[in-house]
Amino acid sequence: MSRGEAESLLRRSVTLAREVRDELAGDGRRLLVAASVGPYGAVLADGSEYRGRYGLTPAELRAFHLPRLELLAAAGPDLLAVETIPDLDEAAVLVDLLDEIGVPAWLSYSCDGLATRAGQPLAEAFAVAAASTAVVASGVNCCAPDDVLPALEVARTVTGKPGVAYPNSGQGWDSGTHTWRGTSAYDVTLAPSWVEAGASYVGGCCQVGPADIAALADVLAHAKS
Repeated sequence: MSRGEAESLLRRSVTLAREVRDELAGDGRRLLVAASVGPYGAVLADGSEYRGRYGLTPAELRAFHLPRLELLAAAGPDLLAVETIPDLDEAAVLVDLLDEIGVPAWLSYSCDGLATRAGQPLAEAFAVAAASTAVVASGVNCCAPDDVLPALEVARTVTGKPGVAYPNSGQGWDSGTHTWRGTSAYDVTLAPSWVEAGASYVGGCCQVGPADIAALADVLAHAKS
């Protein structure tokens, strides 16, 4: 598609979400629209979003991300979901841009244990967001469910901000065949511990469907009561 068509669809994605949010607002819940901002590697369609270190300079990353950030921010979401970021170098560029634009956002890394996908310690990775005025929450997504709690504890210690936790199913992505391998390890009974560790935004990522989210909401509602 053309650049104009792509820009129109990005704006439309936020508009549609806002329309649905407004339709559901009458039941007393506070609903937010978060516009997704993924990593550069996702556009390569070769699994690079799970590796990072694309060989781009900070200036090149800035030139890639700024137009999308400005476009999504202008569409009027409540916040930006800066997600599945695989390394702190890209995160540092994004955090600077978020502070310039001034739209609230969460920053969520895709991690492997206590390291980013690129291998940097999570403590160093979260440090890039600690002083940000735009980043209102930080955490992890699209990681194994068992990696969430240790990562949240690091995020809270380093940033002092509310946490973000939405792992994938724990299955592996084959970028060659574009298929998922293995069986799901998404366990909703882990979620109360994520909330206790400071997570304010909890959900699921790849291969986590509506039934999983419904079960998650039920578990959290019972834990709260």
